[in-house]
Amino acid sequence: MAGMLYGVGVGPGDPELMTIQAVRVIRDCDVILAPGKDPRRTVAWEIAAGAVPEIEEKEAVGIHMPMTKDPDVLKAAHAEAVRTITAVLEEGKTAAFLTLGDPCIYSTYLYVHRQVRGAGYEARIINGIPSFLAVAAAAGEGLVENAQMLHVIPASYPAGESLALPGTKVLMKAGRAAVQVRDELLALGARGWAVERCGMEGERIFGSLEEIPDDLSYYSIIVAKEAGER
Repeated sequence: MAGMLYGVGVGPGDPELMTIQAVRVIRDCDVILAPGKDPRRTVAWEIAAGAVPEIEEKEAVGIHMPMTKDPDVLKAAHAEAVRTITAVLEEGKTAAFLTLGDPCIYSTYLYVHRQVRGAGYEARIINGIPSFLAVAAAAGEGLVENAQMLHVIPASYPAGESLALPGTKVLMKAGRAAVQVRDELLALGARGWAVERCGMEGERIFGSLEEIPDDLSYYSIIVAKEAGER
């Protein structure tokens, strides 16, 4: 009988924010998969190890996920990932694919999840705490109240008119796009904040859009609200 694949959200960075369910699944699984050539040196592994020390005794398999938008490169990488994962499942082993934050939000895991299930194997998602919730808590701010709307936007793609949407805008993985996004938001009269490496070593909190520097890393989120909104 083939094994089961779990896409496990390890939360935004602090191991204490991992769910009890995620800890149990990682502890019980035979194989740990992580998105990187060396799984034990990935951020997701380091977070999980902080809550589940037994992970160091597990069989580990790296899943290479290139940082590119080239559809052909991504298609080939996803196909190779599925081959690697299904080979593990064919051995009757259960596998946990570690994912930062929540596997349902801009996660590379979703691509392999669909293909693994499409190939006839069982795969389940173990949700985690999304990074933007941890960012709001770290800044001591709420995201939405009353009838306010919440928009989650991938900042690494052209934001376009989405920055002018009413309500709260969460701009994920700001990184190199941070400067342009910051300046556009300021031009719109928005207010907001940003957090870099939330819950991890080197965390930086910027209490206003004006404070956001030009050198934000990939692991950064900007939150913006309309002028006058709480």
